Amino acid sequence: MIQKSSGSGRRILTYPNIHSCDSVSPLTFLNSLIDLGGDICSCKSKFFSVNKRNARETFRQITNLLLFLREVRDTAPDLPDSVVVSLSELHLTLQKIRYLLEDCTRDGARAWMLVKLDRVANQFRIVIRGLATGLDVFPLSTVDVSNEAKDLVELITRQARKATLEPDPEDKMAVKDLMRILNHLEGGNAPDPIEIRRILDHLGIHKWSSCNEEVEFLDSEIGTEFSNEEKERELELLSSLMGFMSYCRCLIFDRVDFESQHLNARCNNGSEGFKGINVDDLKCPISLEMMSDPVTLSSGHTYDRCSILKWFRSGNAACPKTGQKLINTALVPNLVLRGIIQQYCAENGIPAVISSGKNRDISRTAMAGSLAEEGAVKILAGFLVSKLVNGSSEEMNKTALEVRILTKTSIFNRSCLVESGTVPLLLKLLLSEDCNTQENSIAALLNLSKHSKGKCVIVENEGLDLIVHALRKGLKIEARQHAAATLFYLASVEENRALLGEIPEAIPGLVELIKNENHRCKRNALVAISGLLVHPGNHWRVLASGVVPLLLNLLRDSEREDLVTNSLAILATLAEQIDGTVAILRRGGLRLLVDILNTSTSKTAEEYCISMLLALCVNGGLDVVARLVKIPSLMRSLYSQLSEGTSRASKKASAIIKILHQFYENNSPSAPVTPILQRERFVHVW
Repeated sequence: MIQKSSGSGRRILTYPNIHSCDSVSPLTFLNSLIDLGGDICSCKSKFFSVNKRNARETFRQITNLLLFLREVRDTAPDLPDSVVVSLSELHLTLQKIRYLLEDCTRDGARAWMLVKLDRVANQFRIVIRGLATGLDVFPLSTVDVSNEAKDLVELITRQARKATLEPDPEDKMAVKDLMRILNHLEGGNAPDPIEIRRILDHLGIHKWSSCNEEVEFLDSEIGTEFSNEEKERELELLSSLMGFMSYCRCLIFDRVDFESQHLNARCNNGSEGFKGINVDDLKCPISLEMMSDPVTLSSGHTYDRCSILKWFRSGNAACPKTGQKLINTALVPNLVLRGIIQQYCAENGIPAVISSGKNRDISRTAMAGSLAEEGAVKILAGFLVSKLVNGSSEEMNKTALEVRILTKTSIFNRSCLVESGTVPLLLKLLLSEDCNTQENSIAALLNLSKHSKGKCVIVENEGLDLIVHALRKGLKIEARQHAAATLFYLASVEENRALLGEIPEAIPGLVELIKNENHRCKRNALVAISGLLVHPGNHWRVLASGVVPLLLNLLRDSEREDLVTNSLAILATLAEQIDGTVAILRRGGLRLLVDILNTSTSKTAEEYCISMLLALCVNGGLDVVARLVKIPSLMRSLYSQLSEGTSRASKKASAIIKILHQFYENNSPSAPVTPILQRERFVHVW
């Protein structure tokens, strides 16, 4: 009966849909309530950065309530049904108290809880008075408990109604200090480090990692959907706090207290955690497709937002799965399931149906979210450049890490750091003998290469050769992986594609990376090669690198959809020319392509297969066509593309069908032989 919560699956300072369980027996209800109260009291040992007094008062009230409830259980095991109303109200209130206490002790949310001080105190008042409401309707006259227990109920009720539960004076002072610092940053002025440390000490933030947790939480909240009336106000405050915490992380904490690769730990966990997951549970019960925006109804069942909205617009007011009439049509984002789907897609090579931070429009980050954030980042940019110029080896490594983090999702941060001159300094660090410094530097350059001016500055400072050096000689596999991704972004500029092709080690380095067991290395190398192939002059270079047999083996062995699709993309481009066709045919690629076409569930992969088969027919001549005619299953897949494939796949499938029919007509023996498919089934879609 106790609803287990997940701090990561719920917007902070909000409550999920909580429903009473009227059909549960009074004794079961009572036991559940006692267990829930025990869970709440176990939070006493946690650190409360704000609202300490209100938390203490709440624990005191819950402790008294548990004394009463336990006596009821021990002395009156046969409870009348009339107590259910009271127990239900208390159960709802205690669940809200537990969620509120979770938020007050949530790692990474301390600064946000500080600026939301008054709102938090008000929620404490509401839930404590909810205890009085629940006890008011408890039928004491029908339960055989001691007079002391009855007096305790009256005491709890009276104190709950009289409790003021105001914010702590120390918290109010800390909020004033924080707002004064944000005003300094708005004016582009560096705040007093002593004042900053006083606030951090108040919040219990004593380490770089704790400060980084604050930044990550604030960033995730910026990407969360707000209602229209609160959006701008909340976003500005969140952005200001994020700028402040980024400032603290860079300037106040000199030492990173964990390895930098832990920043990507969530992405590198592997798929072990998904072995027990039923993939059907990740699909919408209406559309039967993987959910892109899972939302939960008041019935407790989850659907994809677009599907359930269509259901409602059709005039349906019941839960599609159960037929239960809905109390309301509110849609609560299921953030836990959303995260699971996102990670499942990433780990299994499925093109993500959910982007990271769905409502986070990265184009919005072209400008700072607030004046305070803008001021903080500009001050930081100058500080980081000075450390890259004059810092010790350890300071340079930390600075490269800070640039890497700052430029991960913000266009504004990238612009500031490119303008401040970080790119040439980071390029020099690619030659560092320290593996962490090299990795952080290439990862930072990867982020900066996504900025248009960043690409130019990299090329102007002879960065292409240095990045290729990191690709070939990277001290860690992560550095080589990031170098490949950086080449992909640089190759989005035509001039760069030509320049990279002329570097002898560039394409062979990418091909060598495909052989690595790490799927991210493979993926980054594949997309970089695909980007370089856009330049016609690189065709022979890619072909000469021996990539064709490597890709065909990858297609035979890999179960990851992204690697298969990217490999097919390269092969389809190579097949457009005769030498590419010859290389593919000599390595047994024809039958492999047909097998992939017959079994693939990816529209993109099917389109590449169709495109390649057409190119092989055109460039390979009658020998190729003769071999295809002998594969009966091919025609079924081709006709399927006419109605179910993409527009391009449909047109190319029609062209292949025409070629195969023409070959059959020209080579048909005089004796009547049943063709592969009846001629009248041919559909012309040109």
